[in-house]
Amino acid sequence: MRKEYLVVKDITGPLLLVENVEGVKYGELVEIEFPSGAIGMGNVLEVSRDAVLIQSFEGTSGLSTTQTRIKFVGRGLELPVSPDMLGRVFDGLGRPIDGGPKIIPEKRLDIHGSPINPYSRDYPQDFIQTGISAIDGLNPLVRGQKLPVFSGSGLPHSQIAAQIARQSCVLGKEEEFAVVFGAMGITFEEADFFISEFKETAAIERAVLFINLADDPAVERIATPRMALTAAEYLAFTLGMHVLVILTDMTYYCEALREISAARKEVPGRRGYPGYLYTDLATLYERAGRVKGEKGSITQIPILSMPEDDKTHPIPDLTGYITEGQLILSRELHRRNIYPPMDVLPSLSRLKEKGIGAGKTREDHSGVSNQLFAAYARGKEAKELAVILGEAALSEDDKLFLKFADEFEGRFIRQGKFEDRMVEETLDLGWDILRILPRLELKRVSEKHISKYMEKRNI
Repeated sequence: MRKEYLVVKDITGPLLLVENVEGVKYGELVEIEFPSGAIGMGNVLEVSRDAVLIQSFEGTSGLSTTQTRIKFVGRGLELPVSPDMLGRVFDGLGRPIDGGPKIIPEKRLDIHGSPINPYSRDYPQDFIQTGISAIDGLNPLVRGQKLPVFSGSGLPHSQIAAQIARQSCVLGKEEEFAVVFGAMGITFEEADFFISEFKETAAIERAVLFINLADDPAVERIATPRMALTAAEYLAFTLGMHVLVILTDMTYYCEALREISAARKEVPGRRGYPGYLYTDLATLYERAGRVKGEKGSITQIPILSMPEDDKTHPIPDLTGYITEGQLILSRELHRRNIYPPMDVLPSLSRLKEKGIGAGKTREDHSGVSNQLFAAYARGKEAKELAVILGEAALSEDDKLFLKFADEFEGRFIRQGKFEDRMVEETLDLGWDILRILPRLELKRVSEKHISKYMEKRNI
């Protein structure tokens, strides 16, 4: 029997300071009885001798230091899990919001989980097809990888996230694939968009959605990605599924972390974010991966909007240190109505070579990818020269590379929001565009592949 306390000393923002308590541990779940009789939830943020700092998930409006009852539950925040989670929509604390019944759990899991033991990790090596050429062809996603999307305000990262969630699959394997979607700090309109996208395309049948709205408490935002990852771990390592976790928007998560840190009066770090931001992000990102001997896996795509499109901002900067590459969206391409506006040159997938090639995608994948990168980089240089000197000053080869860059952006990068390209289509399209260039300029693809895929097939 847990004790109830009426010893709230101070209330600041979402935080309550409770004194003269005993037997309480960090992360423990708390029931908070409001003076009105309503019951809210919270958890323990800090324990110091006989004083405890609690964060309230429902906020502290209406609470008083003399009439608030506190009851410690004796366990941490948990998520009830079951195969019935697939096809359901939950709030940021794992409560159903789709009008369906509560989940009858097989078990309850602590949302903080634990990072995968490095010794037990298996190397990511299986290609995941997203159906988006700018990703599959040039910066492929590999099963067990962490590959964030760096976006900016007003760029269509929500549409890209929904498209990846709809279209993603593991090639050549008759294995169960699921998507866990965690949205943090989004508007009601965005939430309605995501839920509608999943339901209209029947992708909801293999998905679990966790939705935290902008007007929900900031402390709930901190729990949302952990709820999503706990669900993913259950699906992957208990049910043996391949799980893709999409988390959007990590910037709102970090801002909630900063808000709670300021309320706790912690010494701020860069731009006011707490000094432990790197560690906190790592506890989320490092829950992705493959485990030796386990059938399932967790692949992660965190999406974050860079304030003022600044790649050196602490959130993208620290994220880049932890993850295996990044996909960067371009405001210039977006202005030119190119979707998805993927800036392929600064984007990077560090595990690219591990997930492509014969038996995984196609034998020519690596060469085509490298040739497209090199030719597009030269085409961009030719564009800059044309702006400065005029197109008449360009050599004939430069004009061909300029034409290549336009075709590459207009045909390879650009595709419809519901266009799902097989990786073979993407590679064939790459070969088709490379036909613009002189044969002597194709230095990164082998003669054998040129003969097989560009000449004999007469693309």
